[in-house]
Amino acid sequence: MNLRGRSARIPIGVLLLVLVSFTVSTCTGSGTDLAGGGTSGTGISTGSISGFGSVEMCGVHFLTDNNVSPGFITHKTSHGTDHSSEMDRDLFRVGMVVTIHHGLNDNNAISIEYRDNLQGPIAARNPGAENTVTILGQTIVVDDAAVFVSLDLNAIVGVSGFVDSSGRIRATYIEQNSQSHHHGGEIEVKGFVSGLSASGFRLGPLPDGTGTTVAVSFPPAVGAGLADGMYVQVVTTDPQQVPGVITAMRIDKLSPRTAFPENTIVDLEGLVTASPGGSGNVFSFAVEGKRVQADGATQYVGGTAANIQSDVRLQIHGTENGGVLSAAKIIFR
Repeated sequence: MNLRGRSARIPIGVLLLVLVSFTVSTCTGSGTDLAGGGTSGTGISTGSISGFGSVEMCGVHFLTDNNVSPGFITHKTSHGTDHSSEMDRDLFRVGMVVTIHHGLNDNNAISIEYRDNLQGPIAARNPGAENTVTILGQTIVVDDAAVFVSLDLNAIVGVSGFVDSSGRIRATYIEQNSQSHHHGGEIEVKGFVSGLSASGFRLGPLPDGTGTTVAVSFPPAVGAGLADGMYVQVVTTDPQQVPGVITAMRIDKLSPRTAFPENTIVDLEGLVTASPGGSGNVFSFAVEGKRVQADGATQYVGGTAANIQSDVRLQIHGTENGGVLSAAKIIFR
């Protein structure tokens, strides 16, 4: 994993942040593949940015703005805010996990959305065989030793990455000193609701509530409309939570990047979070908690069905069918 570089922003004359981006592994490919489309006229590709010109994800170059045609505008959002007027390289970074809606059987990027996994203060640094940090009750695996050394306790960072089988976040991008995205001192963490009660729930990166979770408490009005399995953003203003508990100031209901419209053709990049189960060449497994179905027609690139194991990084090309991603092709990354 290579340190990709640093950049600085200076809002109102004050140096605020340094960006550090890095990748767990780079996607391979010639860049000539076409992304698929869906019955709705668009396809969805979600994974980490591996390069630019316009935006590259796993060897596919997604064309943006005038690279599509004169006057074409790609709708770009970051942290829920419209940044369509900005250039790709100014807004996005290598390693950011994004979702791209693109044209039917082409690579014309209609929209690109970036949402981090969380932004908050580093509560603990844990060196070891796997270097990790703890942020808002979540465990972040930092594979790059140089990046890990640069992270200070209590520093506010933003994290983007893939969820592993233990419910940890394996960071592909870390933004240091990310206060510029905060509003009124807000910090936030995203995840799935489990164990919901009248006053709280458990929050974690996997939809079934397994793996690393943290307790969230809330006043009644804040928790209205919640349900187990819902994907939410928990916002708080207190960087020094009661150990193991986040007190929510606001809870926003979101759609996870693994949720797709029916019959849409999808490319999903992520880590295997549930091992295969089934009979013969018909089996299912999960990527970031998303159920994937393979059968005798599924093609494999860079490996075989026997290589699908927990925490292996894959790209699934398939079609959404009743909440399950039917895999036409499985690419080992």
